[in-house]
Amino acid sequence: MKMKEKGCSAEELREVIRWLTGFNQTVLESHLSQKRNLTEFFGAAKLNPNTELITGTIWVVKIQEISVLLMKKIRRRDKLVDELAKGRHMENILRK
Repeated sequence: MKMKEKGCSAEELREVIRWLTGFNQTVLESHLSQKRNLTEFFGAAKLNPNTELITGTIWVVKIQEISVLLMKKIRRRDKLVDELAKGRHMENILRK
């Protein structure tokens, strides 16, 4: 809902998720259709090396201070989605 309100498309969201996870469109759609939980989803992902550049605070938690790896991956995803919803340029979101 937040994404539509801000004028973001489903394709932009998928682009961000593909960048983060290393999934191609077919693999991403497979994961989504199988309704994988986050442990399975991120367990299958080969995260982009530039995810280390995703820092800052999301939901009052500093990403760089999160010690649980799965939670860090989830919060990084949340941060990217939040940046997209705020209208940040895609090249900045994808840390290019």
